[in-house]
Amino acid sequence: MLDELREEAIVNKVGGRFKLSTLIQKRLVAINGGSRPLVDMETDNKLELVIQEIIQDKIYLDTSSNLRITGEHDEGGGLPDLDLTNL
Repeated sequence: MLDELREEAIVNKVGGRFKLSTLIQKRLVAINGGSRPLVDMETDNKLELVIQEIIQDKIYLDTSSNLRITGEHDEGGGLPDLDLTNL
Protein backbone atom coordinates (compact mmCIF):
# COMPACT_ATOMS: atom_id res chain seq x y z
CA MET A 1 0.00 0.00 0.00
CA LEU A 2 2.85 2.38 0.68
CA ASP A 3 3.91 2.01 -2.95
CA GLU A 4 1.11 4.46 -3.78
CA LEU A 5 3.15 7.19 -2.09
CA ARG A 6 5.85 6.73 -4.72
CA GLU A 7 3.36 7.20 -7.54
CA GLU A 8 3.19 10.63 -9.12
CA ALA A 9 -0.59 10.29 -9.54
CA ILE A 10 -1.31 10.64 -5.81
CA VAL A 11 1.23 13.47 -5.51
CA ASN A 12 -0.39 15.32 -8.41
CA LYS A 13 -3.90 14.63 -7.07
CA VAL A 14 -3.25 16.71 -3.95
CA GLY A 15 -0.95 19.30 -5.51
CA GLY A 16 2.54 18.22 -4.53
CA ARG A 17 4.56 16.25 -2.01
CA PHE A 18 4.33 18.90 0.71
CA LYS A 19 0.53 19.03 0.46
CA LEU A 20 0.39 15.23 0.40
CA SER A 21 2.43 14.93 3.59
CA THR A 22 0.35 17.70 5.22
CA LEU A 23 -2.91 15.98 4.28
CA ILE A 24 -1.68 12.62 5.57
CA GLN A 25 -0.46 14.13 8.83
CA LYS A 26 -3.67 16.06 9.48
CA ARG A 27 -5.88 13.07 8.71
CA LEU A 28 -3.81 10.76 10.93
CA VAL A 29 -4.20 13.25 13.80
CA ALA A 30 -7.97 13.31 13.20
CA ILE A 31 -8.21 9.51 13.15
CA ASN A 32 -6.06 9.20 16.26
CA GLY A 33 -8.36 11.76 17.86
CA GLY A 34 -11.42 9.60 17.26
CA SER A 35 -12.60 10.35 13.71
CA ARG A 36 -13.97 7.32 11.97
CA PRO A 37 -12.34 6.01 8.77
CA LEU A 38 -14.15 6.94 5.56
CA VAL A 39 -13.27 3.68 3.78
CA ASP A 40 -13.92 0.04 4.66
CA MET A 41 -10.66 -1.84 4.91
CA GLU A 42 -9.58 -4.89 6.85
CA THR A 43 -6.46 -3.29 8.32
CA ASP A 44 -5.29 -1.69 11.51
CA ASN A 45 -2.71 0.38 9.60
CA LYS A 46 -4.00 3.94 9.79
CA LEU A 47 -1.60 5.15 7.12
CA GLU A 48 -3.08 2.67 4.66
CA LEU A 49 -6.57 3.94 5.53
CA VAL A 50 -5.56 7.55 4.91
CA ILE A 51 -3.89 6.73 1.59
CA GLN A 52 -7.03 4.91 0.46
CA GLU A 53 -9.18 7.89 1.52
CA ILE A 54 -7.02 10.14 -0.67
CA ILE A 55 -7.12 7.75 -3.62
CA GLN A 56 -10.93 7.53 -3.34
CA ASP A 57 -11.24 11.36 -3.12
CA LYS A 58 -12.77 11.20 0.36
CA ILE A 59 -10.47 13.88 1.83
CA TYR A 60 -8.61 16.94 0.58
CA LEU A 61 -6.94 20.16 1.71
CA ASP A 62 -8.87 23.38 1.15
CA THR A 63 -7.22 26.60 0.00
CA SER A 64 -6.20 27.38 3.60
CA SER A 65 -4.60 23.92 4.00
CA ASN A 66 -7.39 22.72 6.28
CA LEU A 67 -8.43 19.10 6.15
CA ARG A 68 -11.83 18.68 4.49
CA ILE A 69 -14.01 15.65 3.89
CA THR A 70 -15.74 15.42 0.53
CA GLY A 71 -19.39 16.41 0.90
CA GLU A 72 -18.85 18.03 4.29
CA HIS A 73 -20.56 21.36 4.87
CA ASP A 74 -19.36 24.19 7.08
CA GLU A 75 -22.83 24.54 8.64
CA GLY A 76 -22.09 21.78 11.13
CA GLY A 77 -22.92 18.13 11.34
CA GLY A 78 -19.43 17.15 10.24
CA LEU A 79 -16.27 16.52 12.15
CA PRO A 80 -15.06 19.31 14.41
CA ASP A 81 -12.21 21.44 13.12
CA LEU A 82 -9.01 20.63 14.93
CA ASP A 83 -6.49 23.32 15.81
CA LEU A 84 -3.26 21.73 14.61
CA THR A 85 -1.14 24.87 14.71
CA ASN A 86 0.63 23.92 17.93
CA LEU A 87 1.71 20.41 16.91
